[in-house]
Amino acid sequence: MKISAEEVLHVANLARLEFTMEEAEAFSRELGAILEYVEQLNEPDVSFVAPMAHVHDIVNAFRPDIVRPSLENELALAAAPRPEGGCFRVPKVIEGE
Repeated sequence: MKISAEEVLHVANLARLEFTMEEAEAFSRELGAILEYVEQLNEPDVSFVAPMAHVHDIVNAFRPDIVRPSLENELALAAAPRPEGGCFRVPKVIEGE
C-alpha cells in the first residue's frame, strides 16, 4: 500500500504539523515500507485457527461480592494530616479560572 506525499501533508495538517515536501516524501516512503511489512500478516493461512481474545486460555477468578461492614469514618481519618468535615483534605491539583 502506497501513501502519497499529499496524504502525508493532509494528515500532518489535521495534526497541526508542518512538513516540507521533502519531509512528506520521506515520510511517504517510510510509511509505505511499514505498511508493506504489516501486509505480510495477511499471507499465512490462519483459517484453521479459532478466533480468540487472548493467546492463553485464561479465566478470571472473581471473588464473591459479599456485603460487609466497612471501615468507620473516624478510624479512616485517624492518620489523615488534615481531615475536614469528615473527609480527607488534599492540596489543590487542578488550576481553574
